[in-house]
Amino acid sequence: MFSVKHREALVEPKFKNLLEMYITGIIQAYGHKLLAISRMPDHCHILVGLNPNQSISELVRLIKSNSSKYINEQKFCRKKFGWQNGYGAFSYSLEAMSNVAAYIENQEEHHRKKAFKMEYIDLLETYDVDYEENYLFDWNILPD
Repeated sequence: MFSVKHREALVEPKFKNLLEMYITGIIQAYGHKLLAISRMPDHCHILVGLNPNQSISELVRLIKSNSSKYINEQKFCRKKFGWQNGYGAFSYSLEAMSNVAAYIENQEEHHRKKAFKMEYIDLLETYDVDYEENYLFDWNILPD
């Protein structure tokens, strides 16, 4: 999962499917298997069956750089688009995949109840990941 720069809701909902298809193409072009994707106006969730020939960090870099270029070329935003530095990556057991995919596919519904910041911190705490909030996404730019 990764966030739009400054947590701004820049990409209009009418471009959601086009952007998700474009990101899917990037993932598949590098030999990974897309299991679920949901792009919200200010962040993106992706569940991938990772090709072991490529690191997670390299895949995320490719997704973010190529999709940013695509968003700007297609003028999906009113101003220059960019993804925020960093990302969160979690691994799951095979048995958990269907639950994780359902969670990702229901992001719009989910975020009516919980903001992205709380969702992310809850994931870190649920899986006992040590973190310092100042190294997480730039929460201070915009309110939840």
